[in-house]
Amino acid sequence: MKWEKCPADVKDKSLQCSTLDVPLDYRNPGGRTIKIAISKLASTNPDQRHGVLLTNSGGPGGAGLAFPAGLRKLGLPKSVLDTYDVIGIDPRGVGHSTPVTCDLDPAQTFSNIPPYARNAADVASDAKAAAEIAKACGSSSSASVLPYITTANTARDLDRVREALGENKVSYFGHSYGSYLGAVFTTMFPDRSDRILIDSVTGPHGWDAEFSRMVGQGFQDRFPDFAAFAAAHPEYGLGRTPEQVRATYLDIAAKLDAKPSLQGVDGRLFRQLSFAKIYYDSEFPALADIWQALDAGKKLPVPPAADAPTATTDVPADNYLASQMHVICNDSAWPESVAGYQRNVAADRKRYPLFGAAAANITPCAFWPSEPIEPQVTITDEGPSNVLMVQNLRDPATPLAGALNMRKALGDRARMVTADQGGHLGYLILDNQCANSIATKFLLTGQRPANDVACGKGK
Repeated sequence: MKWEKCPADVKDKSLQCSTLDVPLDYRNPGGRTIKIAISKLASTNPDQRHGVLLTNSGGPGGAGLAFPAGLRKLGLPKSVLDTYDVIGIDPRGVGHSTPVTCDLDPAQTFSNIPPYARNAADVASDAKAAAEIAKACGSSSSASVLPYITTANTARDLDRVREALGENKVSYFGHSYGSYLGAVFTTMFPDRSDRILIDSVTGPHGWDAEFSRMVGQGFQDRFPDFAAFAAAHPEYGLGRTPEQVRATYLDIAAKLDAKPSLQGVDGRLFRQLSFAKIYYDSEFPALADIWQALDAGKKLPVPPAADAPTATTDVPADNYLASQMHVICNDSAWPESVAGYQRNVAADRKRYPLFGAAAANITPCAFWPSEPIEPQVTITDEGPSNVLMVQNLRDPATPLAGALNMRKALGDRARMVTADQGGHLGYLILDNQCANSIATKFLLTGQRPANDVACGKGK
């Protein structure tokens, strides 16, 4: 493999990049190929190098070339950087790999979580918009590759990367959706997987309709952490007890459902903003400011301007969400009945009143122009005992309930470390010395705890 300079938007100069051609359709290995872009953060101590650590930053749809440098910046210990060449990959369909697009116009941009449906009419209206997006994906300039952007094919690509790197086995670290990719990879290629660390874990079926509905439970699990913060800071005026803060949330949502804010924020967008800002404790002050402004009928605070990303002419503007839809909608068969979604929304609005009617709402997957090209990979306990799971107890995006299902599916192949904290992503992201030390030791030695471990709060 020939290593060269990385694309201009990968700014860390310590990374080297390359590309690899892989089959578009592994059922026809001699047919059309697509490009996979790869980066390498070389071991800082070649004499201590154990092998390679493949990585995935989540999404699906997350670009991965800069991820190894990002892990180093987050504090990936030098001992781990000594032990591995850390490999970043733009998965098939993403970024500098052969990218997909739905050729969406800016007005069609959308979130990866559907909007909160206040009633059956909202579901019907959202269904029309979702159908248009699915139709656009099916007729886009990259439509010929659409059916083949799947987690199983991405796992096969990982094995081709392993082979190109000249390794008999590879280790792996992935979080969020990357946890599912890691589970699929080690299920499909158990004898080629070394140490598999998965963090913030999906269920064993990935992002299917059942997992999407779990996000309602995830928000419900996580909300008390923000409510406690707001109650401890009465200067925001959102309530002096967590119960009062919860009542404030419901009240603001109802007011905005009746009359949007000065900047056009309605109750649906308010709930969406709240979900997005509840991922990390560091976002709590900004979320409290948003609530305070909307409750008082004032304009939202303007966030500080972010550095503009380096322009890339070869990556479509809608690539992140387009590639995300391709994977999610191709991996499993989604329900197609609008009436069924209306029933689910009504049920989850009662079951998880804070956000359930968003998590259960309809998506473009209901109208996807392609059926799955192969059965979904079944995660089982067959294979070496080489998987370590890290999971926050109150994760809004990959809830504990899904991780427990993955733990059950993997059986003795896995051990799970839970951290008594809220938020999305654990290893290196949140300062839990107990969980971090177990994960680091696993990467360095392959040793796992004899049993599942429950870590406390913080350090």
